Amino acid sequence: MWATALHIFSVMALKKVSPDIITFNAAISACEKASEWEKALQLFRVMIQRRAELDTITFNAAISACAKASQWEKTLQFVSMMAESKAESDTITFSAAVSACEKRSRWEKTLELVSEMDQSKVKSDIVTFNGVISACEKGREWKQALLLLDMMARGKIEPSTTTFNAAISACEKGGAWEEALQQI
Repeated sequence: MWATALHIFSVMALKKVSPDIITFNAAISACEKASEWEKALQLFRVMIQRRAELDTITFNAAISACAKASQWEKTLQFVSMMAESKAESDTITFSAAVSACEKRSRWEKTLELVSEMDQSKVKSDIVTFNGVISACEKGREWKQALLLLDMMARGKIEPSTTTFNAAISACEKGGAWEEALQQI
């Protein structure tokens, strides 16, 4: 699908038809879905070169492409770029960034992202919390995992089996078996 999208993109250029934001976003999203993050970033750079409008969808597609490839540093660069632009970050933005950091066991960064979400008045969801708690599990940060469970309760976000599994595993890996038992 991504190859077809890029082919259509090149046909547009041959026919002297300028792609608009919808065209760019569709092509970047196609690359993201196909795990072609480098191609997605090339398209993003073309948008910048052409001084094209960058919106939430544009950034989220690029962020998701990097996240899918576990490119956590590039993901965070895009989150920063987005904050400096007119585009508004949303739950998708942060959940993708958390996912990228979680894959690389960057639990500190996931906590920073949750804090940034809170400051930006972006609502966290189960996907976000599962990613952060999973990152804490990988980092053996059981206290943070349990604090996040409390945070979910305060935010009226219902934990899932995945949430509890990650929190219990964080306790187990951190040698806090009594706390793990309390979660059952």
